[in-house]
Amino acid sequence: MTTVTDNGLSILDGGQLRLLRAVDTVFRRFADGWDAPEFRFPFLMRCADLDRFDYYDNFPHLGLTATRLDPERVAPLLAGASRPLDRVPTDVMEPSGFALPSAACYAIYVDLAGTTLPAGGTTRTTVGTCFRNENHYDGLQRLLGFSMREIVRIGPEDEAKNHVLRAKDAVLALCAELGLDVGLEVATDPFFDKNSGKAKMQRLFPVKEEFVVDGLAIGSVNYHRNFFGERCAIQAGGDTVHTSCLAFGLERWVHTLTQRFGSTAAAVSAVESLG
Repeated sequence: MTTVTDNGLSILDGGQLRLLRAVDTVFRRFADGWDAPEFRFPFLMRCADLDRFDYYDNFPHLGLTATRLDPERVAPLLAGASRPLDRVPTDVMEPSGFALPSAACYAIYVDLAGTTLPAGGTTRTTVGTCFRNENHYDGLQRLLGFSMREIVRIGPEDEAKNHVLRAKDAVLALCAELGLDVGLEVATDPFFDKNSGKAKMQRLFPVKEEFVVDGLAIGSVNYHRNFFGERCAIQAGGDTVHTSCLAFGLERWVHTLTQRFGSTAAAVSAVESLG
């Protein structure tokens, strides 16, 4: 049984963890079929790298950082504090140069910064622990820290757009096999300020769609145009790359499949029986 608290921290039990791994195996089969090698990136990112994507201008409400404590200031704090400490005050923290990213794909673009790719571009996949400072949390449906699988296409405009199309087909087919009543809903692109010119353009030409089951978004497809290509100076075929990604919130899939099949054991059996 999942242990749930009111601060966005939940624990997966053995059955739920098996289900998470089983469904992620299905997603990795997508990646294998699309020639997307898997990469594992650090849990932290440099604040400077996120800032090149206007992250702190657009999403300060989601931002979380990891910081070092000043041991000389911690000792006096502990001497006069009620224990155990509920909060560590900011005046014992050093300024932070590292952030907890809210999406897994940021690290891929940073890793490719300043490179020239083959003319056709490349596809990569990664799974990361992502963090979002939300205004509320709700079990496995909305967590402070959660697992995100992404399959990212970096290349010419037509390649990035085609990735979105094949990703939608693959996920809709998967949901049909699992008997999930899924809808595709246009959503706000998380990489652009909602008041920016790019966001206004998106209302005319939607570039983010979410896979929604019973009101919960369990994944999305995102087309970023040349935003990340420009910010990271990534080239392919003599032009700045366009990018797109397919993203899954793995804990949300655990929740959704458990609801669909009535138990984690039945959900695992259904997922593992997929062809």
